[in-house]
Amino acid sequence: MKAATIRDVAERAGVSVASVSRVLTGAGVVAEPTRSKVLEAVEALSYVPHSGARSLSTNRTDVVGVILPDLFGEFFSELIRGMDVACRQQGRHLIVSSSHDDAAVAAAAIRSMRGRVDGLIVLSPHLDSGELTSSLSGRLPVLLMNGADLDGQQPSMSVDNAGGARVAVEHLLSLGRRHIAHVGGPTGNVEARQRKQGYLDAIALVGCEPILAQGEFTQASGFAATSALLASGQTPDAIFAGNDAMAIGALLAIQEAGLRCPDDIAVVGFDDVPIAELVRPGLTTLNIDIVGMGRRAVERLIAEIERGEAAQPQAANDADREIIVPRLVVRQSCGAPTSTPSLSGERP
Repeated sequence: MKAATIRDVAERAGVSVASVSRVLTGAGVVAEPTRSKVLEAVEALSYVPHSGARSLSTNRTDVVGVILPDLFGEFFSELIRGMDVACRQQGRHLIVSSSHDDAAVAAAAIRSMRGRVDGLIVLSPHLDSGELTSSLSGRLPVLLMNGADLDGQQPSMSVDNAGGARVAVEHLLSLGRRHIAHVGGPTGNVEARQRKQGYLDAIALVGCEPILAQGEFTQASGFAATSALLASGQTPDAIFAGNDAMAIGALLAIQEAGLRCPDDIAVVGFDDVPIAELVRPGLTTLNIDIVGMGRRAVERLIAEIERGEAAQPQAANDADREIIVPRLVVRQSCGAPTSTPSLSGERP
């Protein structure tokens, strides 16, 4: 059966199309008898307003756009879960796209969402280009997450990656580890660079030599980097991995080499994805409340949308830049007494 149109509703109610539009959008004054006839016709015909047409008349889509560097892995699934919860609570929908760590693809994704979303969240840890800055210009409300500041022109949320890395390494140093290796994230990724710098700063303060291995923020790359490190003869007594996926890969490589964690090599990760407390030994890591971060990002963006700041663009101020401070969660992989509840307890 062919779907009913707004003209069908108007014909059945005996009113003009303009009157039906005013009833459905709430724009303008409509007499109560007319409103009743229109609503009765809508119900009788099971009419569903076209979202595109409705957005043209109301200048709102009730949709939030999100551009992520990737859609694979626990970090992104947890982040999207938090965003989805916040959207549903506020009667919004979520559109998600991936930039595949490519500035040009990110710019194209941003352009494709214009007119389809009320605001945009861009997670851009790999982007620091004029092309992205140009794509973000205009009146569309935008919140940047975990990326470059882009000259402070947009509200942002970012993790204190360097500070968290220092905490991780200082913790390992406090346990007597002195040959600490760092399995870093991909080249060109802002977060990977910041976490590496935090590691180098902490190592330099105690005069230890850095031991560096290259990863890609994936479990496979963490396994490969750690295996290569062990095969080279540079056996560390601890590994700080740039994220939990690589830390879990490191755990597997240590076990395959016939070594024990934490007895022979301690391991610390970053992010505290759900599987971090399920692996054995449980992974010591930096918690950043990924779900809460996603929820908070949507809440902030919707606040920007509802304030109508898109009509009067202005540079972000210090209050618009939110810094998330990671919290060390101690589990078995570092060899210290644990600080987290059992699996039956509430996640931090």
